[in-house]
Amino acid sequence: MFRQVGIIGTGRVAQALALGLGAHSVALPLIWGRSPTHCEAAVERVGHCRTASSVAALVNTCDVIAIAVADDAFPGIVEVIGTAGSLAHAPLIFHVSGSTGSAVLDPLCAQGARTAAIHPAMTFTGAPEVEVRRMKSACFAITAPDAAISHARQVVGGLGGTAIEIAEYNRPLYHAALCHAANHLVTLFTGSLRMLGAAGVDDAARVIAPLAYAALENSIAQGFDALSGPVLRGDTKTVRNHLAALEHACPETLPTYRAMALATLTELEREGGERTRSALHRLLDD
Repeated sequence: MFRQVGIIGTGRVAQALALGLGAHSVALPLIWGRSPTHCEAAVERVGHCRTASSVAALVNTCDVIAIAVADDAFPGIVEVIGTAGSLAHAPLIFHVSGSTGSAVLDPLCAQGARTAAIHPAMTFTGAPEVEVRRMKSACFAITAPDAAISHARQVVGGLGGTAIEIAEYNRPLYHAALCHAANHLVTLFTGSLRMLGAAGVDDAARVIAPLAYAALENSIAQGFDALSGPVLRGDTKTVRNHLAALEHACPETLPTYRAMALATLTELEREGGERTRSALHRLLDD
């Protein structure tokens, strides 16, 4: 158990952390945000927590402090924490950014805090109860000095997740991988739904969902061996018809389709595919 958990931030991740870690806090968790209105709304949404009167009040009483703010706000928040009070009680102070390591918190480490970057590999949409359940099956990327690793793992364990360690210099690459898999997936499916709508399909999501779920499950289980479709077959005529149809009926999706087809073709060639696909390359590069 932690003596008291403090959350700096009021957004989606902050709320999920407050709810998830609250069960492991002897005293009610504290939440602080720059906007009193947003802070009060977060406390009401999470429940079983209360608003901190100031950063100093939070820093001086909490032994675990999570920073859940935008990356651009880190320098200002670190400065505020560093001047808010004493860190002699060595609290664990961590942020939840995916692309940033723990070095950004070095000024607080120098003042006596244990510091870490702890990033949940999960998407957050603003439903804390659902997200607390999802975090129990998620991996959390930890980057921290040796002295803080065990404390960071304790936080991950409290949330029910699995800790993995990522080197400081690999954080941007790690985060790019997650964004490519999750964020770009949303864009990809949005384009597919738009194409189906342009084709006259009323309930596009119902049509594509079973196919999409199956493709995702197969990809997780088999990797690139799960690939099917015209690029795998080297079917230049089909791909040419796709490009022509998109240019006519849904031109805004054409660049994404072309880029993904090229990426698929490049991966096939990297994997040593048997077929010669020079005609496809010329078509997609045109």
